[in-house]
Amino acid sequence: MRSVLRRRGGVLVAPSILSADFAAMGEECRHVLGEAGADLLHLDVMDGHFVPNLTMGPDLCRCLRRALPEACLDVHLMVEDPGAFVEPFAKAGADHVTFHIERVAGREAAALAGRVRGLGMTAGIAVNPPTPIEPVLEVVGEFDMVLVMSVNPGFSGQAFIPGVLEKCRRVRPMLRPDQRLEIDGGVNPSTVDGVLASGVDVVVAASAVFGVGRGERAGAVRRLRGEQ
Repeated sequence: MRSVLRRRGGVLVAPSILSADFAAMGEECRHVLGEAGADLLHLDVMDGHFVPNLTMGPDLCRCLRRALPEACLDVHLMVEDPGAFVEPFAKAGADHVTFHIERVAGREAAALAGRVRGLGMTAGIAVNPPTPIEPVLEVVGEFDMVLVMSVNPGFSGQAFIPGVLEKCRRVRPMLRPDQRLEIDGGVNPSTVDGVLASGVDVVVAASAVFGVGRGERAGAVRRLRGEQ
């Protein structure tokens, strides 16, 4: 499963562990990847500066890697200085690292993507709802994945911002077959149809997966994948 982001075709579902029960993290993640059928895990890393919340760091990533050696760990760096976190997360077992165009752009973004790949991970670039898509389009060829935020980052459970789908529609034609388009924030069974129609093929969902009962999670994952 660890190479899932390199796989071509198909919609991937990436539950965000921000909405998981932190007291039972290993068991929760094992369930969503196993019985529920999700494809990878999304780790929202916030430093309390770039966004108004403080969440997890490399140690949690390291513990998940130890507990789930075959899991694909998709790390989303919502931090002031993403370059400072690339090596620690690589050592902790991350498979993919995304950082924000609001913090690193242009040649600096391309160089940081090269560092990420040099450490054996894939690289992503993220854009917040208020930020124009043009700076991302300038460097899109340097990345393995583009992440369009559909809420203002910081907290789980926010309402989906439908206007960001225009960014997805603009990015999609510019991507190669080996690149992916991810969306994160407020995606649930009632908003996912428009998301998939815009060309997104990696769906991050937090409360829509971890926030429902275990018996409902497999159905939620299938719905987010567009299968029902």
